[in-house]
Amino acid sequence: MSQNDLIVRFAGEGGAGMLTIAETLVQAATKSGYHGLTFATFPSQIMGGPTWMQARISSEPVLSAGDTLDVLVALNKYNYDAHVSEVRDGGIIIHDSSFEVPISENTLSIPMNDLAKKAGLALSANMVIIGAIACLVNWPLELFETYITHRFKAKGKKIIDANCKALELGFAHAEANNIRLATLPPPNEIDREQLLIKGNDALCLGALKAGVDTFVGYPISPASTILMFMLRNLKGVGKFAYQSSSEIESINAIIGASYAGKKSMTATAGPGFSLMSEGIGLAWMTETPIVIVNVQRGGPATGLPTKTEQSDLYAAMTPAHGDVRIPIIAPGTVEECFYASVKAFNWAERYQGPVILLSEHNLSERSQNIQKPDLRTIAIEKRSIYTGDNGYQRYEGTGASPMPIPGHPGSYIANASEHDPMGDTTHLPERHVQMTQRRFNKLALLNDGVYESNNTDSPIAIMPWGGSKGPALETYNKMINDGHDLAWYYTMFLHPLPPKLLDELKEKALVLVPELNYQGQFSSILRTYGINAESITQYTGLPFKVKDLCVSIKDRTEYFEQQKAKI
Repeated sequence: MSQNDLIVRFAGEGGAGMLTIAETLVQAATKSGYHGLTFATFPSQIMGGPTWMQARISSEPVLSAGDTLDVLVALNKYNYDAHVSEVRDGGIIIHDSSFEVPISENTLSIPMNDLAKKAGLALSANMVIIGAIACLVNWPLELFETYITHRFKAKGKKIIDANCKALELGFAHAEANNIRLATLPPPNEIDREQLLIKGNDALCLGALKAGVDTFVGYPISPASTILMFMLRNLKGVGKFAYQSSSEIESINAIIGASYAGKKSMTATAGPGFSLMSEGIGLAWMTETPIVIVNVQRGGPATGLPTKTEQSDLYAAMTPAHGDVRIPIIAPGTVEECFYASVKAFNWAERYQGPVILLSEHNLSERSQNIQKPDLRTIAIEKRSIYTGDNGYQRYEGTGASPMPIPGHPGSYIANASEHDPMGDTTHLPERHVQMTQRRFNKLALLNDGVYESNNTDSPIAIMPWGGSKGPALETYNKMINDGHDLAWYYTMFLHPLPPKLLDELKEKALVLVPELNYQGQFSSILRTYGINAESITQYTGLPFKVKDLCVSIKDRTEYFEQQKAKI
C-alpha cells in the first residue's frame, strides 16, 4: 500500500534540534529525487519554549506544509498534548520514552537518549528518530548514511560512524515494534539539477546575480539571515556589506551608495521598515534606485516576531508621508524569491527609485527544493549613466533620465526638498505639480510584470498573494478536481499590477483573496481599481490549511450564488 506524500511534525523545545531533524529528513529525500518542503514555528526567545518543525516529502511537487500529520514526533508531554489532535487516523506517534502517552497500535516509544549514548554520541538522538522514520516508510538506510557522510565529513570518521550507528539503532527499534506506514511511491526522474534552499538564501542569490554592490542592514527577525549571508558572501572589488547601528542608518547608507553609482540593498522586518519611512521617501524624491526587503512577521510593534503574516502591504505601498506609491514585488515560493530579487533590482534601475521586495517569515525559514536557475537566461539591467557635458538637468522631462556619477559631468543636487529640473530647491506650486507627475509617470515603465491564470472564463476567481500562493493553489487544484468552476490568478508583481491582469480581474463577478491579515489589505487595494474583491483572512501567525480554505471558498461562492439568484 502506498500514499502520495509524507507529513512529519517534530515538536519539542527550542534548542533541541527540531530544525536539524526536519531538514535532515528533507535533504536526504530530495537528494534521492523526492520533492520536499519544511515549515518552522518557534518562540522568540533564544533557547527553550515550544518549537515545532514540519517536513513534507512527496513524489510530486509540494505546494504547502500539509494539513494533518502522518507522523508526530513529540519530545515531551506538553508537545504531545499540543499536537496529537492533528495526527490523522492511522497516523503514527513517536515519543520519547521519558514520558507516557496512551498506548495504541500506532504509538512508538523510543529511549532516544539511551540509544544515542549506545551509538557512542549523546548528540545523535536526532539520527535515532530519523532511523525510526525510515523504518516506518520502508526507506533504505543508505539514503541517510550517504547524507550523514557528506554532512559530517569535516568532523571525521568517528562522528560519521556514531551517527550512522544511531540511525541503525532507531531503525531496529521501530522494526522490532512492527509499526508501519504506507510507503511512498518512487520519486519521479528529475531532468534538471535541483537545489534545496531557504527563501532568504534564494533572495540573496538573486541579489548577487542582479549585481548588488552594497548591502547595509541591522539584525531583526526574520530578516537577519539576509544580513549574515551578505556579510559572508558580498565580497570582492567594489563590494561592501556592513552591519549598521540602526535601520535609519541602513536606509540612508544605501541611498548614499546608490547616489554614488552602486546597486544597493537593505533588509528588515516590520518595525525596522517603519523606521525607514523617511529614508524611503527621500529615495522616491531624489529618484535614487534602491531595494528594500521587508520580511513580514506578525505585528504591530514587536507583535509575533517569529510568526508569519501578510500585514505590511498597506505600509509597503505608501511607506512615506505625502504622495508616494512604491513598486512592490512579493514572491510566493522559495523559487520566486530568487527571481523576485533580480526583478526588484531591474525595476529600481529602470524607473530610478525605491522598490520593496515584500517577503514573509513563512518563506524566509522554509527549505524547499527548486530547479537550479539557468543564469544564462536572466536579463540584468544596468544603471543608465549620464556621459554628456555639464549643464545637464537631471530631473527634466517626464521619464527616467540618465544619472550622473559624483565627480563626473552633470553633477546635481539630490536632497529631500522639492526641486526644479536642475535639482535646486523650490517651493513653487507649478514645480511641485511638475515633479509629482514626473515621479508617478515613471511607474508606467514597470509594465512587464507577468501573471498566472487558469480557467479564465469562470466568473469567480481565486487570487492569493505572497506566501499564501502554495496553500491556495493546492486548494484550487482540489476544488477543480471536485468539479467546482473557479478561475485562478496569481502574480508577484503587486504594484504596478500587470495591465492585462487588471483588465481581466475587472471582468470577474467575484475575486476571492486569501491573505494572512485582519484587514483584507490586498482585496481593499483591488477594490480601488474597480474590482469586486473580497478577502479570506487568517491572522494566527501560521499559514493557511488547505481544508480550511476549501470550506471558506465554498461558503463564499455559495453565498454569492444565493445573492445573485435573489436579484
